[in-house]
Amino acid sequence: MIELLPVFIYFFAVIDPIGTLPVFIAATDQQPAAARRKVALIAVLVATLVLLFFVIAGEVILDAMQIPLPAFQIAGGIVLFLFALSMIFGEGKPEHEIKLAGGVHETAIFPVAVPSIASPGAMLAAVMLTKNNVYTLWEQTQTALVMLSVLLITLMLLLAANLIIRVIGKTGASVISRVMGLILASLATANALAGIKDYFSL
Repeated sequence: MIELLPVFIYFFAVIDPIGTLPVFIAATDQQPAAARRKVALIAVLVATLVLLFFVIAGEVILDAMQIPLPAFQIAGGIVLFLFALSMIFGEGKPEHEIKLAGGVHETAIFPVAVPSIASPGAMLAAVMLTKNNVYTLWEQTQTALVMLSVLLITLMLLLAANLIIRVIGKTGASVISRVMGLILASLATANALAGIKDYFSL
């Protein structure tokens, strides 16, 4: 039997529903309300599938490809850092991608689903908290259910983004995007440094 509260707190921290909100607002600021709701639903669905995939097969695949978990964490940190830079210095997503017809699906997948919701930290947590040689199948199932509850909270926050956007306006969303870009860059750096520390056993 796992301790549900610590696992919930851990997943809440790495998935970061509150931190995902500014990323979502920045990536969908030129889209109508209906499109933003569709992006939210698709993004959470995709993130759920990605994280469940890592729960079920992540450890096996990384082991089969001989990729150590710290290397995965470092690579994820680099990807997250590059996206954070785009939030700080420009649009949350390149203009030509935002303006593409049918861009709802593209925006939902990147950057909202990955790497914002299904972040490198969340993928790593999905693998680490369901290690086959440590946890039973029932304990892994409990962990997956806790993770799904955090994803549900994330969906609820994203669906409320339309109201939040009306309150703060586009200028407020732009300011939040850049501030969160700095925070995201710091988080990405921390992920990469933690991976380096683990890899070299420092």
